[in-house]
Amino acid sequence: MTETSKRIVVVTGGSRGIGRSICISMAGADTHIYFNYFNPVNPDEEAEKAKETENAIVDAGGSATSVSVDVVSEPAVNAFIDKIMEEAGRIDVLVNNAGITRDGLLVRMKTADWDAVLDTNLKGSFLCTKAVAKFMMKQRYGRIVNIASVVGASGNAGQANYSASKAGVIGFTKSVAKELASRGVTVNAVAPGFIETDMTAVLPEKAKEALIQQIPMGRIGKPEDVAAAIKFLASDDASYITGQVIHVNGGMY
Repeated sequence: MTETSKRIVVVTGGSRGIGRSICISMAGADTHIYFNYFNPVNPDEEAEKAKETENAIVDAGGSATSVSVDVVSEPAVNAFIDKIMEEAGRIDVLVNNAGITRDGLLVRMKTADWDAVLDTNLKGSFLCTKAVAKFMMKQRYGRIVNIASVVGASGNAGQANYSASKAGVIGFTKSVAKELASRGVTVNAVAPGFIETDMTAVLPEKAKEALIQQIPMGRIGKPEDVAAAIKFLASDDASYITGQVIHVNGGMY
């Protein structure tokens, strides 16, 4: 095992969207960021997106390593975390950001779409947190931030699977926070509202206008809005905050 003086940050789903913004916001000369990406349908395209994130981190003054890892696979997750520990000797921050949607009304929802969303969004967070927690407990320091969603608290028609997965993330966050607090490890969640990402880009303009009418601040959020909250929770300034859900939604809930 080699030791590094740099702060080690791990971000899942860092190749695009909110994940990319998280990586960039965390970048700095004293930080090395490991992030994963995964797209079995278009692996080359996702690898290119990951490279773009790496370049953006370097442009922001940091350094990064990206790896294709399926967060649903326990052996793959464990190998990813073990590789980081071998190279860096520690993990200071974990951000569980990887997530997917498979929207549809309940009566039409395929079981495969339910399973895929719950596996990636909830089981993925469980596997990554479990793999990292033993090392953070031993070093008696760590920051874990899970990405939930406004619909995990409010519910949303057509998103029973996604809402359930994010509600699960909230319950998971509160429980693990109680388990790890005595070891100096904080566990919190950030629940974004509607944010400008690939997920919302496909919505028709009329749908976007209807969404904006639900938001008191009158705009869809930016990935940077979410990343700023995560950066704070991952910092030493948030050392007495754990088990909390920070809503970043422009006041819509």
